Amino acid sequence: MTIRFRAAALILIAALSVSACARGGLSDGAAGGAGFNGAGGIGSASDPTSIAFFNQSVGDRVLFAVDQSTLTVEAQSILTAQAQWLLTNREYLALIEGHADEQGTREYNLALGARRASAVRDFLVSQGVPTSRLSTVSYGKERPIEICSAESCYQQNRRAVTVLSAGAGV
Repeated sequence: MTIRFRAAALILIAALSVSACARGGLSDGAAGGAGFNGAGGIGSASDPTSIAFFNQSVGDRVLFAVDQSTLTVEAQSILTAQAQWLLTNREYLALIEGHADEQGTREYNLALGARRASAVRDFLVSQGVPTSRLSTVSYGKERPIEICSAESCYQQNRRAVTVLSAGAGV
């Protein structure tokens, strides 16, 4: 091999690698396979059957008031859209994570997170989503998305997040 040929081959390999990264991996979206991007992340945010679409367009989280597990009108609107999406895309399962802010004891916040996750699950079930496709977990204050001792951070951490996975949906 000549040096010129080797250099051209290396440039081509690098370009293909960068192209694969820019597209989000090496998955074969046309074949419907999960590929290398894992967890059923097939499709882009413009694909209405994709997890990315669900997260960005439908909304994967709802927020709660201090020490509350009652769903707000805004939360109910988001959850109604989640239920419609789940009923249309039956191949997905949902894990509902309950979270709390850093105020209070670990035990209190685990219980509060569990109540928040249950409130979301119960609402989705009331909209027709089968309970067999839903599970809950509470992380309490252990997984904050904002870290600071200010109300602006606390607000973002008082949440329930619907995490989708491809599975044996109904």
